[in-house]
Amino acid sequence: MFTKTLQQKRQFRQEVLKQIMEKNFVIAGFGGQGVLLAGEVLANAFMLDNKNVTWYPCYGAEMRGGTVNCEIVMNDTEEVSAVNLKEADFVVALNQASVERFVSKVKKGGWMIANSSLAKEIKTRDDINYVFAPMTKMAEEIGNIKMTNILALGIAAKVSKLTSIETLTNALDNVIPPHRKNLLPLNLKALKIGYEYDLLHA
Repeated sequence: MFTKTLQQKRQFRQEVLKQIMEKNFVIAGFGGQGVLLAGEVLANAFMLDNKNVTWYPCYGAEMRGGTVNCEIVMNDTEEVSAVNLKEADFVVALNQASVERFVSKVKKGGWMIANSSLAKEIKTRDDINYVFAPMTKMAEEIGNIKMTNILALGIAAKVSKLTSIETLTNALDNVIPPHRKNLLPLNLKALKIGYEYDLLHA
């Protein structure tokens, strides 16, 4: 009985440590916003940082205008848990529908990072942190609203402090296909603007 209890304590301690070292992200928006690309870039950045990572895209309604989301689970030391977890440390929501769908999934003390160009600045929970940034407007100001996803990624990286802008720069170069390399400079500009966004006024 004592041995079994000791084993249970060890297993519990291992699970607690795993939860501390493991972080998961949900990135969500409508089709055409580059949600899956943003998730792939973030997952690639964690791989470059020698983390264990899983990237899980949800293709359920990938038609333009439909809801699209992906989940990225990262662990510093161990194999990652299965995706489709009940809670997320960070949710990046690029439109109102995504805020409404995923705000309940944010862990207590976690972060909702929302695009206030397309989502209302309303805090429906007092046990999580919010960042509202006019991402679409900011992307439009640099010349292409399709950069909203990468701009959001820069903000998420700044908030989470789990990877650097240098690593994300390399990840972007890895993920963007050859026939779209001409857009790399604009993507890098969007990433930098997002990363340097003033969170104190978000």
